[in-house]
Amino acid sequence: MTVPGLAADSPDGFGRMYRRSLSDEPTVPSITTVIAQQPLDLDGWRSYMAARHLADHPELRTALDSPARIRQLVRTAVDASEEYARAAAQRGDRVHAFAEQLALRALGRPHQLAEARELLRSHGEEAFALNVERWWEAFSVEPVAAEQTVWNTTLGYAGTLDLVARINGRVCLVDYKTKGTTRDGRVKPPDEKVAMQLVAGMKAEEGLLDAEAGEWEPWRYGEDPLLIAVAVGETEFAAVRVNPDVRRHHWLTFCRLRRVWDARVETAAAGRTLLPLPPPPIA
Repeated sequence: MTVPGLAADSPDGFGRMYRRSLSDEPTVPSITTVIAQQPLDLDGWRSYMAARHLADHPELRTALDSPARIRQLVRTAVDASEEYARAAAQRGDRVHAFAEQLALRALGRPHQLAEARELLRSHGEEAFALNVERWWEAFSVEPVAAEQTVWNTTLGYAGTLDLVARINGRVCLVDYKTKGTTRDGRVKPPDEKVAMQLVAGMKAEEGLLDAEAGEWEPWRYGEDPLLIAVAVGETEFAAVRVNPDVRRHHWLTFCRLRRVWDARVETAAAGRTLLPLPPPPIA
């Protein structure tokens, strides 16, 4: 089950970090923080969302003769694109929470599935819940663990897997991605970087047993699991698996990105990069 207290944002701006127990200080970066060291250009997407908002604004035509009003509308469009990104992230959290509660119910553990469904319904998002259930039924999912936190001491990272399950007798590590819908009504596919996320989870060395006590056990599901990403949309779900032939390449990339994170921390600790330079004294 999700243990929010184990993960915290770094006060120094180095991303999400994990601790060994609720009483410890965070010591290692999260899997997603490591992956984020790889440049990801969202400027095009944000520019499109801002431009679309501006083009659709009902006051655009009347504002064309007023530069000040145009600047105000542009600022509104930029704010709208940022709000869209925040709303998408919050929707993803709600869908993940529903999927977790679905697994907890199947495991016979205390759950809040009805509350999670109602929260989605209140935001007009119940279709996402239905497609999580459709994936569950279509693949005859047998959950083993929901929101499993894992740790790798050798490389120094931690993370949380959405689901560990058995499907058709095979151990699977599953990651959910809440996605939008294309013009032809199909759910958009997951980004390929999900492969690196799942491989890092597979390469964990320990799995969490008790967050309060800081109790961990050797990771039992990393031998040769099926790595699955499930895109969950309003109209359908789409499941993909990570090609076993590319796992090694994504793992090597992840290891390099982990060193990049170290380099960032070390550079910041070394002191200020740019120092003021006054003109030389007059002779």
